[in-house]
Amino acid sequence: MRTDSGKQKTLAAITLPMTAAIVAAGLFASAPGAAFASATTNPAVSTTSSRGQLLSVDYLGTFANAQAVSATLKKGEFTDPGTLRYGVKTYRLIYRTVDPHRRPTTASGLLALPINKKGDLQVVSYTHGTANYWQDTPSTYLLSGDIWNVAPALTYASTGFAAVAPDYLGLGYGTPMYPAYLDIPSETTTSVDMLRAARTAAQRQGRQLQRKVLVNGFSQGANAAVGLARALQGGADGWFRLGALSAISGAYDFGGIELPALVNGKLNPKASVAYSAFVMVAWNKLHHLYPSPRDVFQQPYADKVERLFNGRTSGPEMLSTLPATVDELYTEQGLDMLRHPTGRLAAALAEADSICKDWAPRVPVRLLRSASGDVEAAPANTTSCQASFQAHGVHVPVTELTPLSYGGSYHSGSNITGVADTARWFTTL
Repeated sequence: MRTDSGKQKTLAAITLPMTAAIVAAGLFASAPGAAFASATTNPAVSTTSSRGQLLSVDYLGTFANAQAVSATLKKGEFTDPGTLRYGVKTYRLIYRTVDPHRRPTTASGLLALPINKKGDLQVVSYTHGTANYWQDTPSTYLLSGDIWNVAPALTYASTGFAAVAPDYLGLGYGTPMYPAYLDIPSETTTSVDMLRAARTAAQRQGRQLQRKVLVNGFSQGANAAVGLARALQGGADGWFRLGALSAISGAYDFGGIELPALVNGKLNPKASVAYSAFVMVAWNKLHHLYPSPRDVFQQPYADKVERLFNGRTSGPEMLSTLPATVDELYTEQGLDMLRHPTGRLAAALAEADSICKDWAPRVPVRLLRSASGDVEAAPANTTSCQASFQAHGVHVPVTELTPLSYGGSYHSGSNITGVADTARWFTTL
């Protein structure tokens, strides 16, 4: 989640189809609900449908050449990694998947393909950082006008890869629902099914995707990336296999490190409020942690907090509505739950924290984090993941990224430098 209140950037050097250009012109319309209503008229979901079945492909636009991509990245304050070679075409995919309860649903994501790259394409799967609003995703960049979520896909596609970026459940143009924040099982199924849909979409464009997938993600997406890598190595798909993993600034040990830091004043106070509230609301929908928000949250927030994380409330509104500190947000019962997890909350944390603990990667892996100043994802999370892999006999190096602040956040800055670093590393594999 970006604590810069989602600052917007203007898209440049992109050729749009007429319908997309009209949508993009209304970037900051005062009635986003109307745009959402028109964007979610998806085909009906059948209980017998196949996971990963492609339902629709919408061409979004063309970045004519590597120079156009580089110019766009710079406008979004992203770094040109020196690997850009190709123009890029972008597409929004809507596909079948399952929700956290394994019921059929739909999700969306972005496919970015390099122009004039010969031969079969290797895939990079990029999973994005925390977003509470449906428009703050890779496939919705024409609506938001924000480079942030599309920049990694543009980077990888211009480097010569097929970039695949899922939006997550409840976000983008998928079936409306409460976002399943930090729910590793559903983030994994959504990511696997997005790969399947992307393979079909690429074939319709006359392109073939190679089997080995290079997996990358940032923040929440770093956790999702590790979960996807684990699944691919375990044979979750009949075609795709794991090729390599690069994870940036994740909260891999959420129960042991991140959550205590959030509720005990060790991290940015406002970010601590937002992250902890998001996980409590999302996990209560999934695991029934408490009977009523009033048991956990103080007023006036108890009557507002579920709306803030329903996927339809913008980041700036969410941040401005929440208080400045966790002590103002939670009741004594709520703080006790977070500081001493038991029962269903403890079980959910154990599941989330398993991503580095219950497998041994058999491919190249790198963990990246900001060299200093990250007060949103505690740096000890990365050390914990490294130690877990080491316990399975796998040494995974930790790359300390040059500190870069984006909107006042070194956490967000690590996504910029981490994607550039990863793009260069992926080209060497």
